[in-house]
Amino acid sequence: MVYTIVTLVIVAYLLGSIPSAVWIGKHFYGVDIREHGSKNAGATNMLRVLGRRAALPVFVIDFIKGYVAVTLCNLAEFLPQFQAGGEYGLHGIYMVKVGLVVAVVLGHIFPLFAGFKGGKGVATLAGAVMGVAPASVMLCLAVWVVVLMLSHYVSLASMIAGACFPVFILLNPRTNTSLTLVIFAFVITVLLLITHRKNIGRLRAGKESKIYIWRQPPRKHTDPPKE
Repeated sequence: MVYTIVTLVIVAYLLGSIPSAVWIGKHFYGVDIREHGSKNAGATNMLRVLGRRAALPVFVIDFIKGYVAVTLCNLAEFLPQFQAGGEYGLHGIYMVKVGLVVAVVLGHIFPLFAGFKGGKGVATLAGAVMGVAPASVMLCLAVWVVVLMLSHYVSLASMIAGACFPVFILLNPRTNTSLTLVIFAFVITVLLLITHRKNIGRLRAGKESKIYIWRQPPRKHTDPPKE
């Protein structure tokens, strides 16, 4: 059993290490995204630096690799210890899933295939958590979209949506009985705020960049040249 779990964790880390932003930026645009903008290898920085066409595939790949990494847990369900009436049961499955979430996100932040210099892992985390608690994640995504539409700050939308995650976990009777999952939800929120501490500083200083996905940014009015 131990060898199976360790193997799943290693595979999850390797999936997380797929540096989609770095590879897409270099191959299609001749740009190392880690040298521009916020210097993070993620979809948000791709959107700021290279636009929507570059950011969308990065987000999709990062989301999918997170989801796939957690679904590897299905292999553990074949072990007798994790089946109904087994030594660990459903609680053990949640613990394995949480371990795989941590592994794939660490892989994204410290990617083996990109010199251990990656991104913040928000899209990967969203995909991974989708494999753990899909209903709560869908609600968080709805919150993210609403906040982004109102504020145009991706960082603010991500932090507020992340802060809502443990609330949705506690409100859902299918997930609030798992102490592991509840603790995990709060830890995720804290880590999300820590990784966005620079964004918080820029938001407080009014220097955070806005992103307009559905419309063009408003034009700045300039005074006519004096004659």
